Amino acid sequence: MTGSLISLVSILIGIIAANVLGYFKNKYSFGFTGNTLVGVFGSILFIKTLGRLGFNAWAIINSNDYESILLAINLMVSALGGALGLVLVKKLYTKFNK
Repeated sequence: MTGSLISLVSILIGIIAANVLGYFKNKYSFGFTGNTLVGVFGSILFIKTLGRLGFNAWAIINSNDYESILLAINLMVSALGGALGLVLVKKLYTKFNK
């Protein structure tokens, strides 16, 4: 796996997490397109900020082998970023529209 592929899969996981949360919790939904945008930016934000702890895409493929534990952590953080990004954007949306 290349670092770019790991990054794209990570963003895809964030999109899926945001859309699944929006599907099951309708009060956090912005529709498919809105949830997708929030999932992309939420997962990128979390991976960029927390990835410095050692589970970014380039640390996963260190020494021409991939670390499966770091990949699992990366994907979980990306899913968490997509879901939490959706919750935070919905809270901002309701606060600004009061």
